[in-house]
Amino acid sequence: MDELRVLSIYEGFFSGGARILHSDVVMGLHEGGQRHSVLSLNGEMYREATRQRMEDDVCFRSLTGAGVPVTSLGRSHGAPGGPDAFTGPELAATARAMAGADVILSLKEQPLGLLNQAGLPRRPVVVCLHRSDPENQGPALDELRTAVADGRIAAAICCAESTRAAYAAAGIPAELLHVIPNGVDLLRFRPDPFGRALLRTSLGVPADAPVIVFAARYAGMKNVPLFLRAARAWLRRQPEGRILMCGAGMTRANAGLREDMLAAFGDETPLTDRISLLGVRDDMEIVYAAADVVSLTSSSGEAAPLSLIEGMMCGAVPVATDVGDCASIVAGHGFLTPLDAEAVAQAWCEAVERGAEFTQALALSRERFSRTRMIAAYAGLVERVRGGSAGRVSLSVPEPLPEPLPEPF
Repeated sequence: MDELRVLSIYEGFFSGGARILHSDVVMGLHEGGQRHSVLSLNGEMYREATRQRMEDDVCFRSLTGAGVPVTSLGRSHGAPGGPDAFTGPELAATARAMAGADVILSLKEQPLGLLNQAGLPRRPVVVCLHRSDPENQGPALDELRTAVADGRIAAAICCAESTRAAYAAAGIPAELLHVIPNGVDLLRFRPDPFGRALLRTSLGVPADAPVIVFAARYAGMKNVPLFLRAARAWLRRQPEGRILMCGAGMTRANAGLREDMLAAFGDETPLTDRISLLGVRDDMEIVYAAADVVSLTSSSGEAAPLSLIEGMMCGAVPVATDVGDCASIVAGHGFLTPLDAEAVAQAWCEAVERGAEFTQALALSRERFSRTRMIAAYAGLVERVRGGSAGRVSLSVPEPLPEPLPEPF
C-alpha cells in the first residue's frame, strides 16, 4: 500500500497537555513510517495572560526538528479585531494542504470550524478529543455535530473513558468514539536522582524539603485559587515545604495570578517566598523528578491529565480532585480529594509521609502509561480509517483492577 499521508490541523500552538500529547503522537507516527504534516490556524495565540508565538513553542520546535512540516494560516487568536470569517487565501491554503493528505487529524474540535467550510476537499477526518465537558467548548461542539451530520467524521479518538461518555451523552454516535488512553515517553519520564538534586540546588530547595508541583496553564478549569488556598494551609504546617508552579501564565508577570495569591494568602504573604513560579518549561521531567507530590485541583474539564501521568512516572505521588479519569489514574498510586483546601493540604501531607509505600505501585504501572502502546493504537486506527473500516473498536488496553483508593479526605 502507498505511503499514508496525514495532515493534523491545530487551532494554534500554545502550552497545554493536549498539544504536547498530540505532537508526540504525530512525531511517533512520522518516525514509524507514516508521512505527517501540521497546519495551524493561528501563528500566535493570546492565552493565559501570555502571548505565545508558534515559532517559540516547544511542540513546534520538536515537530520541525523531527522533520514534520508545520505551516500556518497566520492568524492571531485573541488579538483585538481578529478576523472571524475565513478568507479566500486562507481557504485556498487549507485546500492545498488537504489535497496532499489521505487522512485529516483535528486536534480537538475547534479546527472543525475550518474543515466544515464548503468547497474544501473531502477527506476522512479523525477528531482527537481531550476534555470531559464538551458543552463548555463554545461553538466547537456544534461544529463537531455539523461535521458528523455531514459525514466528514470517520472516527473520534477519546483520551479517556470520561471523554467517551461525555461526548456520547452530547449526541455523538457511539460507533465513532474510540478510547486510546494517554501515554508518555518512559525513557524521558522516570525517577532521576541527579536531576532532582540539580534542580533543587538551582532553586535553593533543601535536599530533604517536601516539594509539591502544580503543572497547569492559568485557566479557570484548573482552579488555581483552590490550589493556592491549599498551599497556604500546607506551608503553614510544613516549615521547610516548597511549591513549584509551572505552565503558561504561572509567572509573577500575570496580574491575575498575583491577585489570586494575594487573596489566598492575605496577611501571610511571607509564605509565598516558598513558592517558585517557573512558567513554561521544556524540562518537565526534571521538575517532576524534583518533586514529592504532583497535584491537580481542577474543578471541570479534565479527561486524562498528562501532568498526573508524567509526574507519577517520575516518582511523584499524585493528588487530584475527582474529575474526568483522575480516579482511575490515581487509584493505588496516590489520593483523591474533594474541592476543599484543607483536605487537599492534608492529602499532600500524607502523600509526602507515605511516599515510599507507592514506589512499587508506580514502577509496576509504567507499561500501562506507555507512549509505545498509545502510538501503536493511533497508527492502527488511522490505517483503518484510510481503508474505510474504522468501525466501533475498543482500543483501550485491559488492565487489572486497581487497588482500592485511600479514603478521601
